[in-house]
Amino acid sequence: MQHYDNLDQLCKQLYEVEQDGDMVTHDIMKKLNSTFVTPIDREDLHALASRLDDVLDMIWAAVDRLVLFKLDAPTPSVVAISKDLLLTTEVIVKAIKELRGKNYQHVQEYCIEINRLENKIDRDFRTALCDLFNNTTDAIYIIKWKEIYELLEDASDRCEDVANILEAIMLKYA
Repeated sequence: MQHYDNLDQLCKQLYEVEQDGDMVTHDIMKKLNSTFVTPIDREDLHALASRLDDVLDMIWAAVDRLVLFKLDAPTPSVVAISKDLLLTTEVIVKAIKELRGKNYQHVQEYCIEINRLENKIDRDFRTALCDLFNNTTDAIYIIKWKEIYELLEDASDRCEDVANILEAIMLKYA
């Protein structure tokens, strides 16, 4: 959102990342089907890979809508939500690294932070919708931004799902 003037190019780059993420997810599923022993239960690995893929899919979908809808500039709300979503994904990366190292205490701390950020995004989402409906009369504009806000909030919800999966894994192995 801070480089909105390059939105078309950034959307194309994000699409490539999303496609790469799909390939990684498919590779994980293939390996799960051909590996006899896995370091973590198959179901947990499947759930984790699927939810991570969902996060990426929803982020790309939101950015794609920005391009498709030809919105001139980001709203302050979408900037705030995007920043918190970026922070959330960075915390997920840290949590997964700690999981690999079996540092469960740190994983737990990161899961708490993911949940805190998800709650903040929920509050910002509700505020954004209120502002949108109370301060705008252009119905098309409202529809466009509402869809983008919902996609970002859904991405945040999938991040919370990732934290829940990580916590379930910790319960099994801690």
